[in-house]
Amino acid sequence: MRSFAALREVHFGLQADDVLQTLLLLPEDRYKTATQVRGFFQPLLARVKTLPGVVDAAASSTLPPSGGEDSTIEISGKSHEHEWHALVQQVSEGYFRVLRIPFKVGRSFAEEEINDARKVAVVNETFVSGFLRGDDPMGRRIKLAGLGTPADPVSEPSFEIVGVVADVTNSGLEAPVQPEIWIPYTVTGSGTQVLMVRSEQTPMSLMNAVRQAVWATDVGVALALPGALEDRISQRLYAGPRFAFLPMAIFGCLGLVLVTGGVYSVLAYATSRKTHEIGIRIALGAERADVLRLVVRAGLRLVTAGVGIGLLVSLLLGRTIEAQLARGVKPYDPETLAGTTLLLIVTAALACWVPARRAARVDPMVALRYE
Repeated sequence: MRSFAALREVHFGLQADDVLQTLLLLPEDRYKTATQVRGFFQPLLARVKTLPGVVDAAASSTLPPSGGEDSTIEISGKSHEHEWHALVQQVSEGYFRVLRIPFKVGRSFAEEEINDARKVAVVNETFVSGFLRGDDPMGRRIKLAGLGTPADPVSEPSFEIVGVVADVTNSGLEAPVQPEIWIPYTVTGSGTQVLMVRSEQTPMSLMNAVRQAVWATDVGVALALPGALEDRISQRLYAGPRFAFLPMAIFGCLGLVLVTGGVYSVLAYATSRKTHEIGIRIALGAERADVLRLVVRAGLRLVTAGVGIGLLVSLLLGRTIEAQLARGVKPYDPETLAGTTLLLIVTAALACWVPARRAARVDPMVALRYE
């Protein structure tokens, strides 16, 4: 439960609220090259941006929260023993505005850079810290492998870094952020198939107008999986953890109920067996409050010993489930251990106090005859 709560608090690095997203299925026979793809998206984005209620619009090769395609990279002035990899996305100039991804250094793409298919790039903070290690990223050139298609190869795929953005979740909630690179979608004809629209109103209220804008640009383009980006991110990121954590939470709660009930039953029974002893103490002049404290203290000693052993075992075996927990949640989470310990101690105190109080109210002569 703590793991799922921690996942809900993860910051994605972008603002998905009020954003409409949809996949665009471009006919492959008519959109093989970067020029053809640009000929579709440029007029489409211009149309969508003029729609009432639209704040901005952008195209990309991948829908958040997924990163781009994996690519081996080379960085000018940097040598390394093993292959370097980064995720690569192709986007339009409005991408970072639509998702409100903040820039740490530098700038976004200019419209003319997109239109002219210039070899410029934006990278994330993980890219800078992982590969450049304190060096100035601005002006560095990155060489990307595997860009383009047989019908539209990319010559000299070397891109100049013009900006650095904050990290955005790109490998799921439980995995660390991967190095990522964004380049103009006009460089290559492969990949670009996503339209995102930031709205002043409910995202789905724009769907019909956006659909008409797409068909006005090319009636042969189909729209798939339209919806609010916020809902998509929630479904994609939380579906797996929710499925994994729900059974764990259910069985954990059932286990806690059984343990609590067992502790209460055993201590209540053990305390009720002391009714005869309680009667003797009261008959000899002991105060009822003193008798109650004595009985509760004895029960708590037993529970404290059991809790201590349980905590030790949980610390020793906790690492076996560490891989199943969310980032930031440890198997020896202090809040969870403290809460469970407090619950058991309170349960034990009640289990001792209730029957002891009942026995202390019984007439001493009756208690003396109790077996």
